[in-house]
Amino acid sequence: MRIQARAGVSRGRLLHHFPSREALLVAAAGHIASERVREHADDVERTLPEGLTSAERAAWVVERMWESFREPYFWAAVEMWTAARTNDGIAEALLPGERRLGGVIREGVDRMWGPELAGHPRYPQLRELLLTSMRGVAMAYAFDRRDPAGDPHLAQWADTARVLLEV
Repeated sequence: MRIQARAGVSRGRLLHHFPSREALLVAAAGHIASERVREHADDVERTLPEGLTSAERAAWVVERMWESFREPYFWAAVEMWTAARTNDGIAEALLPGERRLGGVIREGVDRMWGPELAGHPRYPQLRELLLTSMRGVAMAYAFDRRDPAGDPHLAQWADTARVLLEV
């Protein structure tokens, strides 16, 4: 009822767009995550230091990517994925939004790397390797309270970027 009142729409109109509680929840989470991913990419572009070599930019972007896995929207996504594992309604509602969000994430990450590095033939391989690896490593922080800013994977990810992109 509060969502309906805030949106200023009738119950019928709300149910037309969101036929279930799960669909509404997934849409809201997806919207927030998409906005935050875009904001993060904007922040990275705005704060990119001048005069970095390609190798320095690669290391800098790896650190910025890793920061995004400490954001509340990442943990909200983890909660949704976990719920979808045992709730078919959430899984059905989540899948199309996850595909759209995946595109937003890839677009944002590509912006962070910039056209020169993102144009390398092995860049798509690197991007997917980093995203999946960072997602997996971030999961350990759900129960391991060490400081993720000093994670030993950072150096490995930066080195992998330099090797794959030949910088």
